[in-house]
Amino acid sequence: MRAWQVDELGEPSEVMRLREPAGRPDPGPGQVRVRVRAAAVNFPDALMVRGHYQVRPPLPFTPGVELCGVVEALGGGVSDLTPGDRVIGNPVLPGGAFAEYALLEAAAVYAAPDALDDAEAAALHIGYQTAWFALHRRAALRPGETLLVHAAAGGVGSAAVQLGKAAGARVIGVVGGAAKAAVARELGADLVVDRTAEDFVAVVKEATGGLGADVVFDPVGGDAYTGSTKCVAFEGRIVVVGFAAGQIPAPALNHALVKNYSILGLHWGLYNTRDPRAVRAAHEELCKLAEQGVVRPLVSARLPLAEAAAGVQLVADGRSTGRVVVLGD
Repeated sequence: MRAWQVDELGEPSEVMRLREPAGRPDPGPGQVRVRVRAAAVNFPDALMVRGHYQVRPPLPFTPGVELCGVVEALGGGVSDLTPGDRVIGNPVLPGGAFAEYALLEAAAVYAAPDALDDAEAAALHIGYQTAWFALHRRAALRPGETLLVHAAAGGVGSAAVQLGKAAGARVIGVVGGAAKAAVARELGADLVVDRTAEDFVAVVKEATGGLGADVVFDPVGGDAYTGSTKCVAFEGRIVVVGFAAGQIPAPALNHALVKNYSILGLHWGLYNTRDPRAVRAAHEELCKLAEQGVVRPLVSARLPLAEAAAGVQLVADGRSTGRVVVLGD
């Protein structure tokens, strides 16, 4: 089979190499082998290739943490899946999704919703699960509240916009540039702020009559987090999802005290081991929303396997909107 491999850490366009390993991976006990039909590119893919992610698979490894595929072979003890099933999930590293075949743990395999095509289904898992847990499990977003979403045209931000609207919130999206602003509006954001042309803090305060945002979804960090503390509402909740800006904030806890807001962390991957039933319940809710047409991943680029490195670099550079997906042959 063909698979992208990383032998040394660095920029994706420089260190990812498309190769043909000896053969297809054999599923071990409790695993399944899938033929990859689509693999969504995530920012953690770029971080992993650069060696900056908390998960560091041994070299060489194949990047790609999310896929949609068809079950081809079952490992020992797997009885609830059948060859031919169309599924989504996270491949077992170091054999990632940017390959023709990958292994998944059967216990963490989920049925792909019929309402979504392969590329859309591949993008439903990590980003939408992250947004779901952030908004509902951590922040307890309520109908009528104001939700501020940073990087609203990006992969996880676009999911937060759609899920925020589905929850009945008023959504304010922050983006960088006019093109991304248009995407955020298309996703359903009620108000869009281009941070390159406007001060989002001032806009949020004006739009809320000085009250501020009830919930802040922040996958960016840096100045986005700092500004959010200036426009978060009384008893507001800031959910820290990531640090795409490359700067990890040092919160002033006295500020949280005097303004009565909460700082919440979200590492979605922990739920896979700590509370996998919650992950499956969230998947069922997301599938219902997809079947109803309420949420649909915005796939901005569909690339052949041969262009996977370019796709990861596009996301790494912050030049993508929605989701970039690598298609199987």
